[in-house]
Amino acid sequence: MSSNDNDIIILDSILKQKKTQTADTLSDSDYFEVFTFEQLLKNYELSYDELFSGKVGGSGDGGIDGFFTFINNELFNEDTVIEAIKKNPVLEIFLIQAKRSPTFSESVVDRVNATVADIFNLKNDLPDFRTVYNTDIINKADAFRTAYLGLAARHPELKIYYVYVSKGDTSTIHPNVRNRAKTLKETIERYFHGSMVEVKFVGARELLDASRLEKSYTLQLRFLENYISRGDNNYVVLSSLEDYFKFVSDESGDLRRYIFESNVRDYQGDIEVNKDVRQTLRSDDELDFWWLNNGITILASKASIAGKTITLDDVQVVNGLQTTTIIYNYFKEKNVEENDERSILIRIIVTDDAETRDRIIKATNFQTAIPIASLKATDRIQRNIEDYFLQHDWFYDRRKNFYKNIGKPVDRIIGIPYLAQTVMAIILREPDNARARPSSLIKRDSDYDRVFSESTNPAIYLFCAKTMKRIDNFLRNESTEYIAQEIKDLKFHLAMLSTIKLLGKKEYEATDVTSLSEDDFSKDILTESWHETFELAIEFADKTEWTFGRIAKTRDFVNYMIKNIDLSSSEGVR
Repeated sequence: MSSNDNDIIILDSILKQKKTQTADTLSDSDYFEVFTFEQLLKNYELSYDELFSGKVGGSGDGGIDGFFTFINNELFNEDTVIEAIKKNPVLEIFLIQAKRSPTFSESVVDRVNATVADIFNLKNDLPDFRTVYNTDIINKADAFRTAYLGLAARHPELKIYYVYVSKGDTSTIHPNVRNRAKTLKETIERYFHGSMVEVKFVGARELLDASRLEKSYTLQLRFLENYISRGDNNYVVLSSLEDYFKFVSDESGDLRRYIFESNVRDYQGDIEVNKDVRQTLRSDDELDFWWLNNGITILASKASIAGKTITLDDVQVVNGLQTTTIIYNYFKEKNVEENDERSILIRIIVTDDAETRDRIIKATNFQTAIPIASLKATDRIQRNIEDYFLQHDWFYDRRKNFYKNIGKPVDRIIGIPYLAQTVMAIILREPDNARARPSSLIKRDSDYDRVFSESTNPAIYLFCAKTMKRIDNFLRNESTEYIAQEIKDLKFHLAMLSTIKLLGKKEYEATDVTSLSEDDFSKDILTESWHETFELAIEFADKTEWTFGRIAKTRDFVNYMIKNIDLSSSEGVR
């Protein structure tokens, strides 16, 4: 038995255990793909919903199983506002093949080479390839083009990664396969001159190594001289810039992005404040850095000091993302010698009380202008929903990936955007809004207040979450004859239509749904409702000559649905 055989056996065991614990409703093939995406994109902190959003495998996938686009380390969504992106953005594309075979094949690489020649040639009209590739691939390619062309005037740095994953041994890949990969790299470079293109093979051993990389929230920070403290729950320290750089860097030298999950601001790029911080770092004057900078705020659940090192548990940098990113880039890119004696001021607050932590996060992030929606996760109603879900063994992920990271089942984890979409579709009867604005649905205060109200019975939120998860499972397992993009476009419309049929009326209030339970959404009801939703979509598409993707985002189609829903079969349906 070879070492790779052992690696495969261990990997299969891990896959089986993790699938049983977190994603038992997925097929082995689907779970392998999602597991692969999660390991390869670990640094991007994607939620389960985001991982599934990049899954494009299936009939007509052109050999691509995962297609992910990032701008400045953030996942690009169809409702991302290109105009809001700052100068000199970094645009990254990941094309991932996840095969469970024990070897690497030439034909697999050749297939992707043909695909990228079609979709990356900007002269080609993507609609011309709808008979060749599935709608997911066409839409992902179109989204990439939109991002790339929309950012062209801002001179984006383009990075394209092709990753071929199998259970094979990367040390024994046949030269012909590597030559095919070299050809693929040259094909991509031909269409995007000056871009960075990387081809990578990942086998069983590499997948195992990636799966074993755990996020460390217990970190040590060296500090200078004496610290200031008024007890065991607060510290003020000065740390050298170099030691702080090491504190926020992982074993691979990458920035520990996960310790910034509670920081409600993203890195803002070349705004004036950041330019000033960068200039301060580069200056040769005698002023120490901390004299000219407000410093960093860190939350931790526990702290202990030995000598001039403080050990912190559950580290979260809640203020200072901009400064941290600039310091990290300064040391990383310039290969600064280890003689920089400048320092940075760090406040450390020790508490494990969730409400206290939320108040600190909100307060420390009101110092500069921030879109109010960025702070919603700390609202009392969000904590109330989380507590109510926990009482029923469901998990409201108001702190992104908190429950994913501790291994809770994917079918019981609900993020804020997902819950907002679900409430918008089922309670407010606006599936068009839910479909059109997956990541920006509650950025406006008016929309947020309509979806999240302290006067709303929390049972309604749990009902919506359970119902939508049931619908997702139904569509994944019972509607395999439909195209994945059709399901994505119409699933919120199905949620609304099936609710209307179960209630037996087209106009209803939020309190009306309290008479329903998720068990009422049986396979028979969902099958009937899905067929009706799909037929109405075909009728409306024929009338307007619009695509499903377009009609799903329009109010006109929702009005057409409500007008034409057949309620004759809804009497006594429960």
